[in-house]
Amino acid sequence: MINYGFSQLNFVLCLHAISGVVLQIGRHISSEEGVGLSAQDMATSSSSQRIGVVGYGHLGQYLVDRILKDGAALGLTLAFVWNRNTDKLKGLVPEELILGDLSSFANRPCDVIIEVCHPQIVREFGVHFLSQSHFMVGSPSALSSPDLNQKLRLAAQNYGRTLYVPSGALWGGQDIQRLNDSGGLKALFIRMSKHPSCFRLTGDVLSEWTEDEGRRVLFRGSVAELCPLAPNNVNTMAAAAVAAETLGFTGVQGEIVSDTALRDYHVVEVEVTGPGGFSVHTVRRNPAKLGAVTGSATYNSFWNSLLVCKGHGGRVYLC
Repeated sequence: MINYGFSQLNFVLCLHAISGVVLQIGRHISSEEGVGLSAQDMATSSSSQRIGVVGYGHLGQYLVDRILKDGAALGLTLAFVWNRNTDKLKGLVPEELILGDLSSFANRPCDVIIEVCHPQIVREFGVHFLSQSHFMVGSPSALSSPDLNQKLRLAAQNYGRTLYVPSGALWGGQDIQRLNDSGGLKALFIRMSKHPSCFRLTGDVLSEWTEDEGRRVLFRGSVAELCPLAPNNVNTMAAAAVAAETLGFTGVQGEIVSDTALRDYHVVEVEVTGPGGFSVHTVRRNPAKLGAVTGSATYNSFWNSLLVCKGHGGRVYLC
């Protein structure tokens, strides 16, 4: 069994609050305290941005609550909230902000639409969203489809809108992207280890498990193969595949591991290989409750990603 018993550390990088990271760059590097940006730093003096939130699971509810609570000071207002089951919104979201029919979203003008529910919504509405506003795709595993990926990129370019991909639980995404853009990225591998109750897999890969079984590798292969298998669990890998554009979803390799010892954390390991023997190995331990698909630190990461969505032209942008 792997020992994950390293100490919890806290970092802030590129607006992302991330906990539990150990860095290895040829050797062990000690932790450093990150410097966060205050709400006042992030606020803009321009008119407020109107935000549409698609999905009201744990993450969607967190974002809606933050916008209602802190949005005014940061120049953010809610345009609408949609959920497949609108009954879940009643009493929690102001009635005038509830969107009953997602196909009528264009009647609620937005600057940014955030999807935080399921890749199917990205497939059905992604291009339409980009025709009206910037679009932050919270289920980037949908981009593993080459056809959809190309359609969304073309829509962003044609409409002059930005397709935002949040880093989520990915540590060092911008560094991976810079290495890729410089032509130096040779290989990228990501391992995600969680308690079996935290996985939502298609098929029967994890149909049965017991608390005393320990560690089990569920799948190892390309991220393109992993995304359909675990569409709700590998968005971190999908974000990495976007950052590593030259490798793409077929070139970036991933592994998902079920480990009954991980009752309090999700563990994300990233191994980057560059030229001349250069390598980086990061290990991120993200506190999470049993059964939780999303680790707790990822919520704040999504919030900080939203604060970046000010419009970056007709392209894909890792935030």
